[in-house]
Amino acid sequence: MSDLIRLSLTTVNAPDAIALARFYAEITGGVAKGDEHWALVEGPNGDIGFQQIDDYRPPTWPDGEVGMQMHLEFFVDDLVATGARVLAAGATRFEHQPNADHCFVYADPAGHPFCLSMWGAPRVGD
Repeated sequence: MSDLIRLSLTTVNAPDAIALARFYAEITGGVAKGDEHWALVEGPNGDIGFQQIDDYRPPTWPDGEVGMQMHLEFFVDDLVATGARVLAAGATRFEHQPNADHCFVYADPAGHPFCLSMWGAPRVGD
């Protein structure tokens, strides 16, 4: 036995868990499994869980009545090509783009903001 704690999954609220999982599976090359209540994307670089919430309200980013609850960041080589892919899969691009020199912000079909970034994951102290 050990007191080691390891992150195993990030779970995202959704109005329909499997629908949102299918979106993320399509853009990441993963596989969506589950149903409208609980679903999982098994991806090449990690997994994302989705849980259905009856009173789900999408965030109104960058500001508004419902604040951003979370956002996912994806590292990409080409912002234009990957941007076209996520739009074709059902994402929408936000008008407000605070870091457009290296990062574009989109909303998934449930309204959660996510980023496509040419910068790797930021580390404290970098």
